[in-house]
Amino acid sequence: MIAQIRDIVAGELAPTATPDHAGGLAAALYAGRHVEFFSDGFADDVTGRKVTADTLFNLASLRKPFEATLVALGVLRGEMRLDDRLPKYLPELSGNYIRDVTVGELVTHTSGLLLPTDHPPWPNDEYTREQFIAMLNAFTPAPGVAPGRQRVYTHAGYVLLQLVLERRYGMPIAALLEQRILSPLGMTATCVPERGPDNRAILDGAAMQRVVQGYSDQGTAIGPVGNQQSYFDVPGTGQMFSSARDLATFIAACVDGRAIDPHLREALRLTQHEAFRVDEKFGQGMAWETVRLPGLTIVDKPGGLNNASGYIGLVPARRIGIVLLANRGEYPHEIARYKILPELARLIVSH
Repeated sequence: MIAQIRDIVAGELAPTATPDHAGGLAAALYAGRHVEFFSDGFADDVTGRKVTADTLFNLASLRKPFEATLVALGVLRGEMRLDDRLPKYLPELSGNYIRDVTVGELVTHTSGLLLPTDHPPWPNDEYTREQFIAMLNAFTPAPGVAPGRQRVYTHAGYVLLQLVLERRYGMPIAALLEQRILSPLGMTATCVPERGPDNRAILDGAAMQRVVQGYSDQGTAIGPVGNQQSYFDVPGTGQMFSSARDLATFIAACVDGRAIDPHLREALRLTQHEAFRVDEKFGQGMAWETVRLPGLTIVDKPGGLNNASGYIGLVPARRIGIVLLANRGEYPHEIARYKILPELARLIVSH
């Protein structure tokens, strides 16, 4: 069956990673306690450095499930509640709307927040912490929008969630993630580096040798190697970096975490539970989305910037997980949701 699994994944990925595509692709598959890695193309087209399972990619919004896991851990350990209103942690949030938003609504994208940094036309400005708080306090929703009533995807909401977590635990988000998730899982290649003045991740020399150059979907290099992007001039608001090998450990814990701390195992499960039904097909959990296909439910999270793409897809009922990482914008990650995962699920059931 392993050969069949490899053929399915490699066959579906092949058209998305050809010589006429810029950059490269790294993928990891976890299926029934078996891990397979796939890689193709270049981490840097100019130097000809090839992508491997240990190449470091910008994860974009694939960072969000990790912060959701911090929230779930806090809830399970009695350190915070999903129905806590945000001013409990950030008293400076005093606006008429934002003061009624809860932690649970932030983490499930049901807060109703939609700020200029969440949608085109993209602003040219960066916001300090003080400017961000002022923007939140001044927020007025569209008619009919209220906390908990709708699913509106908001990157700014997760920046705010970072501030809540940092205030609750009295430490930077990078240290929180390391202490509570990354170190316990043995994810040694994953981190949230600070951003340098050139928007380059601040990493040691050995790590920088493994980081990709990012490209647009048209093949143009965007930013330096290790490019981080943020509208917020606040420490810790850049992207997480990781490898396919490290994220294989994460997806294994998400769908089959037998050997990990029980609290962490339960927190990973809790994040996947659907909290809000969007429509007949889609639902929203804590960062994760649920997708109902015929005979199959997928829990997944896509992410992307103009020079990076990522996808994590889980089929918890079959103990399957897949990671796709590409150093170009607009990678067609839907191939995993609608082709690879359903095919693998059918194969595993038939065996």
